[in-house]
Amino acid sequence: MSPRALLPLLFALAACRPSPHEGAGVPAAIPPTPPAVPARDAVRDVKASMHRFLATRRFHAHMQVEGAQPMTGEMDYVAPDRYRITLPGGTQTVIGHVLHMQVDGRHIRVPLPPETLAPWRDPLKLQQAQQALSAEHIGDDTVAGRPAWRYRVRHATPEAVAFDYWIGPDGLPLQLRHTGRDDKGRPYTVLLTYSRYDDPAISIDAPP
Repeated sequence: MSPRALLPLLFALAACRPSPHEGAGVPAAIPPTPPAVPARDAVRDVKASMHRFLATRRFHAHMQVEGAQPMTGEMDYVAPDRYRITLPGGTQTVIGHVLHMQVDGRHIRVPLPPETLAPWRDPLKLQQAQQALSAEHIGDDTVAGRPAWRYRVRHATPEAVAFDYWIGPDGLPLQLRHTGRDDKGRPYTVLLTYSRYDDPAISIDAPP
C-alpha cells in the first residue's frame, strides 16, 4: 500500500481512538468503515508520466540489453536536440540532426535522420499509440531505492509492444523493461533506467 493510500486509513483509525473521558463500562463505539481506496487509473497515469518525460529539459539514461547480443549504454540528453551516447565502441554526440564522431583523430560530422533517436525520447511511442494504449497497475515497487508504481503497458500501434513501466512519486518514469525475440527468434531483454531529471550539471557540447 502506498503512503498516499494509507492516509484515509490512518485518519479513520485516529477517529476510532476512545476519549480519555470515556469510562471503562461504556461500550466502545463501532469504528466506521474506512473509505475505499480508489483504484489507480493506469492509462491516465502512464500517459501523464510520458507527457512529463517529454517535457523534461535534461536527463540521464542507462540501457542494459541481455540476450544473444548483450550490451550496455549510457545517454545524456539536453533539450531540445542534444544527445551524448556512450556505447562499447565509443562516445557519439548528436547536436540537432548532426552526429559528431572522432575517427582516427579527425572530427567527422554525419547527417542524422530525425527518427533515429526517437526511441530514446519516446520509448513508449506514445505519440503514435495514444488511442491504442492499454495499461494495468501491477503494484507498488522500488527502483534504486526509490518508491515506484509498476505498470504493464501494451499498445498495438505502430506495432504490437508490451513492457513493464515504473513511475516515481513525481510522475516521471524511473524504469522501462521490454522482453521479446529478435529476427532470429532469440529471446532478449532491454532495461532502460532514468535518473538526473533536469540536472543542470548535464551539459553537452560538440567535440573539438
